[in-house]
Formats: sequence, structure tokens, C-alpha cells
Amino acid sequence: MEEQFPYRPMNLYQNYLEASQVYPDCPIIFDAKLVAFPELGTETTYAASHDAIIERAQQLAALGVHRGDKVIIFKGQAFDTYMLAVAVTYLGAVPVMVSYHFPTQVISIFAKRLGKPFILYDVVTDEVVEAVENIDAKHKIRIEELLQVEPKETNFSPLEDDEIAYITHTSGTTGIPKLICHSANTMGWRTKFQKEILNHMPDRRIVGFHISPVHSRFNIGMSSLMLMGFPLMPLSTADTLTVERMFLAHPPQAVETHPNHFIQWAELARRNPAVFAQTNYYHSTFDAINNATMLAFLEASDNEKAIFLQIYGQSECGPMILKAHTRESLQSSNARDMGVGLGNLTKARIADENGNPIPVGQDGHIHLYSKGRALTYYQEDERFQANVYGDWWDSGDYGCMDEKGHLYLKDRQVDLIAHIHSNLAIEDYLLDKLSFLAEVVLVRDPEGRPQPFVAPQKHCQMDMDAWWQAVSDLPYLNTPIVLAYDALPRTATMKVQRLELEKCLLEKGN
Repeated sequence: MEEQFPYRPMNLYQNYLEASQVYPDCPIIFDAKLVAFPELGTETTYAASHDAIIERAQQLAALGVHRGDKVIIFKGQAFDTYMLAVAVTYLGAVPVMVSYHFPTQVISIFAKRLGKPFILYDVVTDEVVEAVENIDAKHKIRIEELLQVEPKETNFSPLEDDEIAYITHTSGTTGIPKLICHSANTMGWRTKFQKEILNHMPDRRIVGFHISPVHSRFNIGMSSLMLMGFPLMPLSTADTLTVERMFLAHPPQAVETHPNHFIQWAELARRNPAVFAQTNYYHSTFDAINNATMLAFLEASDNEKAIFLQIYGQSECGPMILKAHTRESLQSSNARDMGVGLGNLTKARIADENGNPIPVGQDGHIHLYSKGRALTYYQEDERFQANVYGDWWDSGDYGCMDEKGHLYLKDRQVDLIAHIHSNLAIEDYLLDKLSFLAEVVLVRDPEGRPQPFVAPQKHCQMDMDAWWQAVSDLPYLNTPIVLAYDALPRTATMKVQRLELEKCLLEKGN
């Protein structure tokens, strides 16, 4: 029997070209004009956006970008970040996707690793870029100036399928981020996984999403959606007023964002369920999420069979382990249960600190097997290989597997706290129990004791009586430190930087 989605390498530009040829009039809707593509307005098509990408590529060529060059894309968060990456790929150069929130120090370290990169930037990042001293002035390309350049006619120049063709970075939760290298071959396996998931959505109605465009998840999702002809609605902000306005005007059949944005949007789902009434599918990107949050969105849908698909994965390996939730299943679901792998494409096992597999039910290091595993960390291969055990990758996470092959995620290995079985399980429990909270994070205080940081929902006050009642049967927790949601230090994908919180506690203690 012929496979419905046979494996093929994935070149960003080739993929965009094919999608624009097969579905030229398929719409793309934005919540605001794009800095790098202002001529597209707030509504465009696959074909029109493709033509604009060619023009940007030829303008980059006129400024000296050649095949094999590294091009850091470092700008405000919007869909044009991805489109610029496609333009860079057209030239056979390598897009290096960097979150806009990084300081000069990190950009300078990236530049040193990359050699003599170009950098594309805008008003959001210009102060940081101006302070970077190890990138040549001629290699600093401000997007507003790029738009004024006369294009230089240049043809598509693809790299070989096994060459480094796309670079992303780790979250930086534990220090300076590592640069993750992907090829057309590794990305091809990830799009095969994605297309098999998308095939469960029979309608080709609009898909709404807010995902960091520099995350390795973004290019896999976009390329797969486009090859299957889905209308797109990428949001540049997680602001609930924007979400409400856009989703009411263009009701999405599917919604994807980071877990912490779903938590942020849950209040909207409860207050105005019409925003998600026509949504049949929800997808949480690469991290665990608590049951009460998922249930809020499923109950907002008019479809009683709506599905919340939770996919656990990692930038180095791509999407890995999946579990589909319904209103009914959430009544008894363990939020730490990530589910199972997908066929022969992805799977997990539990190993000890030396990489030896350990029996079912025992806690240990989570190892992942993925045909789409990244190639290396740029200029840091030794650090990459330290996590490699043959075909398996040590994820840095801690958990166990049951007799049915389900993976249970408990914590990051670096976040383990003595006498706490699972930080994440406690955080889930408290978010489910205390609806006035938008975030709960447990970290170690200077003595190694569990210190909660909490952020109330907007328009809600911290209810300490309810807190103490909720934690009465839990292991010892320090008195919670209350912060505003936006005051918690986060990565590009909205993960809380736990080690930054621990550092703050240490500095406060001194």
C-alpha cells in the first residue's frame, strides 16, 4: 500500500513555491501590517506573498548575501520573520532564527560562533544591534532600508539536502542558548509527522495561531499547512483583545499556541466562548498543559467532540509524543501523561544517568528517538554529542513510562527539588484548583526548599486563604511570592526561566 505522505526533504523556499503553485489564492490573514512586507497589507494569498518573498531575496542579493552565508533574523515577532527566512533560503544562505528579546551579549556570542554573519533587524531590535561590535556595519541590514534597495536578479540556489540549511536556538532557560542546526533531510521527517497529524482535520478551514516564528516548530507547521492548502491566520501578539477581535472576525477551525498563552487565553474562553465556538481542534506546542485550561477551550467549542491535542517534543528532536484530549477524557486524565509516539517516526524510553534503559514505572531520564533529530549545535558539537546515546537523545527531562507505553513527564532534570515528586504535577494541581491564578512556578530557594512564584489572572486578587487551603495536603511549600504575569522572566516560547527566579532569590538572600 502506497504511503499517503511519503518522506521527502523539506527546503523552505521549494515548499513555499509548490504551495503557491497548487493553492495560489489560498488566503493569509494578519492582525497588523508586516514590517518587512508592507505591500501585502493585512490580507494576502500564497501566490502574492511568494512573489514578495522573491523580491526581498533579490534585494538581499543586491546587498551582498550569497549562497552559504549565515543570516541572523532578529526582529519583532510576526509572520514576516518566517517569510524572510524563506527569502534567505532562496539564495542558498542559512537563516539563523533569533528571538527578539535577547540582549547584545547573546547576539555578540552568536555572531562569534557564526563567523561573519549578516543580521536583519528592525525598530524593535535596533538598539541591541547597534551595540553589537563584532558584526561588520555592511552586514547589518535594517529592514526599513532593505525595502528601498533595487533588486538584483538572482535564481533559486538550494543547498544539498544534508547540509545545514536552517538554524534555531534552545530556549536559554539555563544560560546562553545553543544554536541548533537543521537540514532539509531532518526537517523532512518532521513535516511527515506533521502532515499525518493534520490529515485528521478533514476541512480546510482557517487555522489561527500565535507561535514564536523563530522556534523550530514554526517552519514545520507552516510548510505542512501550506502544502495541504490551509488558510492561515498568524497572530503577531498574544494580547487577548487582538485574539478576540481576529477570531470573531475569522473563526478558526484550529488554534495553536504555547501552553502559557493558552493559560493566558483561558479567561477569554470562559468569559466569551463565542471566540472559540467554531474551533474543533486545539494544539499545545511542545510542552505540558494543565487539565482545567484545556477543558476551558473544549467547553467553549460548539463541537462536543472537539479535541485538544497535546504534543510533547523538543527543538532538537521535533514533535515527539502526543495525546488527544476530549471533554470526557479530561475528567479522569493525568496531566503528566504525555501519551505515545507516532508509529515508527518517534518514541521515548527511560534511562539512568549513564544511558542504560530502566524498567517500566521507574523514574529516570527521558530519552527520545526521532528520525528528524537535529544535526548538531553550531560550533558546540561536543555539547550536542553529550546527549546522544546511539539513536537516542537525552531530553534533559525526568519522568517514567507505564506498561501501556505512555510517557509521564515530571520535571526538567535541572529543576528537581528534594521531597517533591513532581514540580509540574503540583503546578498543574494548583492551576486547576485556583482559577484566580494565571501562573504557578516552583523553584528552589537558597536552602533547596520549594519556593512558589504565583501570578494572578488579570483583574483578580491573590486569595491567600484559598492558597493555604489548596496546599494543605501537599509537601511543604514556602509562602508564595506574588508577581504580575508579565513580570515573570520568560523565554521566546513563554517558558518561565526558573533559574533566573532562583538567581533572584539568591541575590535577595545576600
